[in-house]
Amino acid sequence: MKVIGINGSPHKAGNTWHSLQTVGDRLKENGIDFEIIHIGNKAIHGCIACGMCRKHQDGTCAIKNDDLNQYIPTLREADGIILGSPVFFSGVAGTMKSFLDRLFYVAMSNGNFFRHKTGAALVCVRRTGGSSTLDCLNHYLTYSEMQIATGNYWSVIHGRTAGEVLEDAEGIQTLQVMADNMAWQMRIREASQDVVTPPAQENKVMTHFIR
Repeated sequence: MKVIGINGSPHKAGNTWHSLQTVGDRLKENGIDFEIIHIGNKAIHGCIACGMCRKHQDGTCAIKNDDLNQYIPTLREADGIILGSPVFFSGVAGTMKSFLDRLFYVAMSNGNFFRHKTGAALVCVRRTGGSSTLDCLNHYLTYSEMQIATGNYWSVIHGRTAGEVLEDAEGIQTLQVMADNMAWQMRIREASQDVVTPPAQENKVMTHFIR
């Protein structure tokens, strides 16, 4: 089994990377392969709501001039994903938001290929805004019917300069507990595939409130 961590920070080896690596080290102790992909320093276009991913059903985004599509097969094949972002103005970093908007819309439009996989999110912050950013990241996981792994507190870890998060003892423990729970959930899913039948996927009902 393999988990992919998405580093949404512009800094390749900043606090978001250290946090993802903390989770990854613990996953490896649990026998789970782990890899980090760094997208926070890329030029990623936002979703333009063209609907072509739903129309074409080829598992790709219609925007071809950035790096999103090259990551989709790796993320689609993963058994679990971790969304990692710094806090920008009490929210998700812009490049990460653009990446996730398009990634998850492609997934939802092509059979919801993240459905029932294990997902988790973590946030790195200097002072405040962590809870609102974590809430935003969790929206992608819940809407996709993913199984969310949690720690023993909200997965918000604090630090300013690169590596300072490693001094946040409670934050580190939270991420390690999250990693243990993630590995456990993934093993349960693997062990029960031929024993427990998952619920059938339903066609999405779309409504609005204009009368």
